[in-house]
Amino acid sequence: MAEPLRVLVADDQDLVCASFRLLVDSAPDMVAVGGALDGARAVALARAERPDIVLMDVRMPGTDGIEATRAITAPDGVPGARVLILTTFDLDEYVYAALEAGASGFLLKNSPPEDLLRAVRVVAGGEALLAPSVTRRLVERFAGGARPAEAPRVALDGVTGREREVLELIARGLSNDEIAARLQRSRATVKTHVGALLHKLGARDRAQLVVAAYEAGLVVPGRRPG
Repeated sequence: MAEPLRVLVADDQDLVCASFRLLVDSAPDMVAVGGALDGARAVALARAERPDIVLMDVRMPGTDGIEATRAITAPDGVPGARVLILTTFDLDEYVYAALEAGASGFLLKNSPPEDLLRAVRVVAGGEALLAPSVTRRLVERFAGGARPAEAPRVALDGVTGREREVLELIARGLSNDEIAARLQRSRATVKTHVGALLHKLGARDRAQLVVAAYEAGLVVPGRRPG
């Protein structure tokens, strides 16, 4: 039997933090390994407990969720830990910063319990950025011009034409199955392209591929994929 996913919860509201920990512990394949009420404590606990997933609030006193995410996902941070940001859509201005800091996904705080548990499993497996409905809303903001002007451009040297198409569709929120249907290729072929993109761009998951697509200017505001 596989070891349960180790989940750390960080939220500055005691009730929210406790509720998420109880929810995690209710799942047979997960275990809550701690709760933190601020970002600094989240980083310290993550280093001590080595969780697989950190459920991270953004607005916390002192070290906020963005800085805590950056510390946990840094090369000298917590190996193997992935951060799932807990957010509401009034925090959209933090989306790009959280992705750039290394977050692997986003979850609405008012999501049904089963959606939260599913998101933990998805992010732990590195399969997707987040639920398609959430992805598309975030992408709409980026495509509408929300991408920070100061963000550095990245090169796509070595990325093939087909891989660029796949990268653009990932950045627009499509799943592997949807990309396969759009490009009339098999799902296995799309997964091969995604793997190649992760390797060539030095990204560890789809979240970082989304950042790379926008920083490279591959996704242009107002332009729809063909």
